Amino acid sequence: MSLSHIDPESNQPEMVSVGDKAVTFRSATAVGRVRLTAEIMEQLEGLDIQTRKGPVFQTAIIAGTQAAKRTWELIPFCHPLSIEGIKVRVEPSGNEEVQIQCTVEVTGKTGVEMEALTGASVAALTIYDMCKAMSREIEILSVRLVEKTGGKSDFKS
Repeated sequence: MSLSHIDPESNQPEMVSVGDKAVTFRSATAVGRVRLTAEIMEQLEGLDIQTRKGPVFQTAIIAGTQAAKRTWELIPFCHPLSIEGIKVRVEPSGNEEVQIQCTVEVTGKTGVEMEALTGASVAALTIYDMCKAMSREIEILSVRLVEKTGGKSDFKS
């Protein structure tokens, strides 16, 4: 198995050419989990936690959306994409945990897995940042791809 971002002749990193790929509708969904503390979860009012910095979940949704759009600026071999849709959801999921779901859609020649993973990751980091004054025991438990459609193959975990 060879790595797609390594030129086999020079053994040097390179951006993959997508010139010969077909334009198809592609989507990807990533899920992240953040463990807060009981004290932080007690601050939950309705569907959000209010802090001096503002509403935690709403801010995380905006940050995740912004990050997904800028993935190509953060990860060296990601292509700039004309993203058609980004949906970030942040919800309490019991056991002092919050679940983040980021779905990204595009019609293009390359997938949006990295954009979905980046959106979920930055939303998780934003929750940590917004709540860290209340506790340093916050944990980002996981961020993983759960679904991908379009391109060579589909994936669902």
